Amino acid sequence: MFRLTVLALSLLLSADMALGANDVTVPDAGREAYSHPVSNLSESDLERFYNGRALFHQVWVIAPSHETTVDGLGPLYNQFSCSACHARNGYGHAPGSPDERMQSMLVRLSIPGTGAHGGPMPSPFYGDQLNEQGIPGVTGEGRVTVRWEEMPFRFDDGETVTLRRPDYAFTDMAFGKTSGMLFSPRVAPPVYGTGLLDAVPASALLAMAAEHKPDGVKGKVNWVWDNVRKKTVVGKFGLKDNTADLTQQIAAAFIGDMGITSPLHRMQNCTAHETDCRRAYAPHRLEVTQKQLSDIVFYVANLAVPARRNINDPKVISGAALFAANGCAVCHRPELKTAATTPFPALADHRIYPYSDMLLHDMGAELADGRPDFRASGREWRTPPLWGIGLAESINPGAGFLHDGRARTLQEAILWHGGEAGIARERYTHLSAEERNALLAFLQSL
Repeated sequence: MFRLTVLALSLLLSADMALGANDVTVPDAGREAYSHPVSNLSESDLERFYNGRALFHQVWVIAPSHETTVDGLGPLYNQFSCSACHARNGYGHAPGSPDERMQSMLVRLSIPGTGAHGGPMPSPFYGDQLNEQGIPGVTGEGRVTVRWEEMPFRFDDGETVTLRRPDYAFTDMAFGKTSGMLFSPRVAPPVYGTGLLDAVPASALLAMAAEHKPDGVKGKVNWVWDNVRKKTVVGKFGLKDNTADLTQQIAAAFIGDMGITSPLHRMQNCTAHETDCRRAYAPHRLEVTQKQLSDIVFYVANLAVPARRNINDPKVISGAALFAANGCAVCHRPELKTAATTPFPALADHRIYPYSDMLLHDMGAELADGRPDFRASGREWRTPPLWGIGLAESINPGAGFLHDGRARTLQEAILWHGGEAGIARERYTHLSAEERNALLAFLQSL
């Protein structure tokens, strides 16, 4: 009990500190709360930030274009722009029915085995991501539809919640060949605050992974291939910590989501079987220059985080204590610290409050995708940061939570927790309605 009391006190102190105005938070709770720069940028840095913002919202067109240099879409792609998936820099959502296409969601693909440098083995027919669309003359790879199975859950006090479990089906696949293929649906995560997470040193993640934790919680880092430094490093980004840093995450999204080449991905992702894709690709130049890539990384890295709200509300204070006492703060760690020296000086040497340990945890069979990714198993997921989550539904109506967007509310997300989070979830289910509402009010304050 003493341990839980100390955690609760720490959480409440962190809440007070997180609310106060500082260089990397903004006191905005409106529709653009995820879209502000950190406040300590110079005039020249602000210009660079807005250049990157324009690229983030840019609609890319098919090359060659005589009207713009921002061309090169495809030959295979999922969306036309970064903001199409990350609207207002926030949360994506899953389709509501089989008739609705994935607008802010993608499907990772692989086959059993280990690929280059220990990563997943891409499908020989479709690569490592399904691209539903192709430019004229290029057939899209296929489509994934989702149906929802509704599942009622009843609390001890009689309150009921309807959960939904996804059932996926591949249709119109260009080459068939889906038998035995591993797949993992992923809803677009928010991008604000990611530069601050990138600035947390790998040594801090390794130290947290080594700590003894209660309730059977473990937590580990993923060791991934760094395509720039040409070595294995601690992963920080992707829903399974499968990417080394923010720059490589963004470059991978350009090539995977839009078919846009860059200094980090100089060739299109056409497989040997996709002859129309290979025929359509004319490598006249890199479609994102080094400067453009740097500017868009600068924009995303320097997005501020919304400040907390309502922290003096007794209900929120009670909910914060329950969040800690239930064991939620073991993984959703309130406070981290950025390194003293970072690529972006405005982000250096800050105490930040992401409510994440950035580690991988086994989340149980219900949330498993069965697809390993470097050293992440098919049951392990990175702890998603919770900062700003209380504004998700107002900024991105219909926002989906968890990796596949199955949870429509924060309470549904809690009830899907299993594995290492199973004990914390059970504690939540035995709270009174008043206590549950308080804990949810705390989450809404983040």
